[in-house]
Amino acid sequence: MGGDLRNFLLIWASAVALLCYCHKIGQLIDRGTARVLAILPVVCIFLVMPLGILTLSSRAITSFFLSWLANFKLLLFVFDQGPLSSNPPLSLPRFIALACFPIKIQQDPTPAVSPHDRELVNVDDDQDLEKLVDGENKDAPSQKIASKGLKSHLNYALKFFLLVIFGYIYTKEDYFHPKIILLLYVIHIYIGLELILAMFGALARACLGVELEPQFDEPYLASSLQDFWGKRWNLMVTNILHPTVYSPIRSAFSRWIAKKWTPLPAVIGTFLVSGLMHELIFYHIGRQKPKWDVTCFFLLHGFCLAIEMAIKREIKGTWGLPRVVAAPIVVGFVVVTAMWLFMPAVIRSKIDAEARMETIALINCVEAVYIYLKGVFMDHKL
Repeated sequence: MGGDLRNFLLIWASAVALLCYCHKIGQLIDRGTARVLAILPVVCIFLVMPLGILTLSSRAITSFFLSWLANFKLLLFVFDQGPLSSNPPLSLPRFIALACFPIKIQQDPTPAVSPHDRELVNVDDDQDLEKLVDGENKDAPSQKIASKGLKSHLNYALKFFLLVIFGYIYTKEDYFHPKIILLLYVIHIYIGLELILAMFGALARACLGVELEPQFDEPYLASSLQDFWGKRWNLMVTNILHPTVYSPIRSAFSRWIAKKWTPLPAVIGTFLVSGLMHELIFYHIGRQKPKWDVTCFFLLHGFCLAIEMAIKREIKGTWGLPRVVAAPIVVGFVVVTAMWLFMPAVIRSKIDAEARMETIALINCVEAVYIYLKGVFMDHKL
């Protein structure tokens, strides 16, 4: 255990040192080819760094933070774009925090969105079509919630309590159908991911002294796939994929097709890149040759979302399902396809077993504390 921790700390210390180097490069070399050549080796190192970590959960976090998010931010940085570029330049501590952690500093609050606008399932113009991966639209629901900062402690406490309940069910899984347990794993991944990102966000907020945008916006309330992926699920990834993948593809296709249709191939390309990055993360975690089912999951959603956007474009917002009807359909589609294409990779990588053991260990710890405190109370009473 001590060796694992020492290895983990060594890798992250190396990552911080490399980011210090990148920060200095940004001061010495202007954007362009020279900066690309100077920072590209760091990107390559970040791609393989997680393989040096032994603990599964630590590999997963490091892969997501460094191999995906940090690398994409550095790729933007070489062209003076993205969260790492600013005028005046970021201080070294803020540069490292923004590069390492899945955080986005909250900008000036945008005008509030009316309840009617929040219920819209359809879109009316080209700007609305961009909402898939554009975290900066003024009328995006996530922006309204972001103005409040991170979610309430009660919200996170309730979700933590759900994990405790899941842990108890895992100890009795022989009494439940395997599909029920698989469904719990899907929910477990969402809650666990949100809680982990919230903890890192709270840590970064305490260190930087700034308000941060939440990473999730209650995805189970999504009224469409566009609403789910573009404005509610893992918003840090949404914000980083927009300038690195979506915008370049849309710009390239504008030479061959009408501007109003360019978001469609851009959406599919964005989901393809997202699928490939997920495959990389699963490779880091399980160290197994990918079977590409995760990429198929994201491509399926990319094509379905492109079709949804095209339909919305054609009907021009004249019809749409109310949220109370649309939300169960959308969430049901996401869950069913996740159980079909996404969860097999989770099981192969043994993430489910690790999460189950960690949750059960937490339950046992809580139970032991309860028994101890109960004994102390009874002794005091006597």
